[in-house]
Amino acid sequence: MAASLDAQSRKILIYMTDDTNEEPQPLILSADALDALASALGAALDGCESSVATAESCTGGWVSQAITAIAGSSKWFDRGFVTYSNEAKREMLGVRVHSLRKFGAVSEKVVQEMALGAVKKSNAEFSVAISGIAGPGGGTEDKPVGTVWFAWANGTDVESSVMQFPGDREQVRLGAACVALQGLVSRLPDWLKNEKKSQPDIGES
Repeated sequence: MAASLDAQSRKILIYMTDDTNEEPQPLILSADALDALASALGAALDGCESSVATAESCTGGWVSQAITAIAGSSKWFDRGFVTYSNEAKREMLGVRVHSLRKFGAVSEKVVQEMALGAVKKSNAEFSVAISGIAGPGGGTEDKPVGTVWFAWANGTDVESSVMQFPGDREQVRLGAACVALQGLVSRLPDWLKNEKKSQPDIGES
């Protein structure tokens, strides 16, 4: 994926690519897109017995806010962790001190531990975690402003990705919230299918 900022709309465009030779397709990340993604997540989980938890740092609960704006989300959203400080990440999600010291809060290792911790510390089967540098300060040469790490967990399995968002603080945070939800929506069909397969068939006795 690649990100750019549309000068006219001031909206972030995420260009989605795959293994084909087709032209990348833009996804406009906006407040409307965030609402649509939250609705899509609810539709995917509607009627299931599975639920989702969130672990947010730089987005400060924005993903949870979008989810709970959907009527009936209490059926499939368990809880949200806003772990802005390193101490909160350790206490609430069980992120290891070693990981924070060696890799930093904005890193693949830490965001993976956040996602797995969100599942472990909640009643949810699935989770998403976000940790990044929204700016305007705090960036480094290795991790410039706009760097955001994501992780999506399904039980003990976790996948991660990093994005570099353009724009100001609000645009980085909004873009991160959208990508976090999009990652859940895109993974849920396979997760739910595998979860159903893992459940034992109960026949008549």
